[in-house]
Amino acid sequence: MNTTEFAKALATRTDMSVAEATNVTKHFLDLLKEGVNKGERIAFLGFGTFSVARRPARTGVNPRNPTQKVKIPARNVVRFTPGSSLKEAANGKFKPLAAAKAAEKKVVATAKKDVKKATTAAKRTTAKAKATAKTATKKAAPKKRK
Repeated sequence: MNTTEFAKALATRTDMSVAEATNVTKHFLDLLKEGVNKGERIAFLGFGTFSVARRPARTGVNPRNPTQKVKIPARNVVRFTPGSSLKEAANGKFKPLAAAKAAEKKVVATAKKDVKKATTAAKRTTAKAKATAKTATKKAAPKKRK
């Protein structure tokens, strides 16, 4: 998936136009670059962490001429450490946000049905108890004499 495809997918899942999603994607990537440029650690809980590490200078070998040694200067590199949900996604245990929302709605709907059933059952039980008490009161009360 490239940046354009990502922006289109983002627009499809949200109430944004493709142009707005593209703009959001560009600004997101720009903020990442800005943080890395400052040497900041950028962490997205569950997704992963971007950090800057210093790679020291070293001596390498020219692949075209293995007898020639080449000095490789020290430099900063970007490291990415994947988070738990990203690792799970790589192993096939990924649930898209849309699926999670649908599952949540299903759970809420089931809970509402359960509450309604319990409420109806409680009303029936109360009504039966009242009827039984009323009948018992009528039978237990002595008859009035004229």
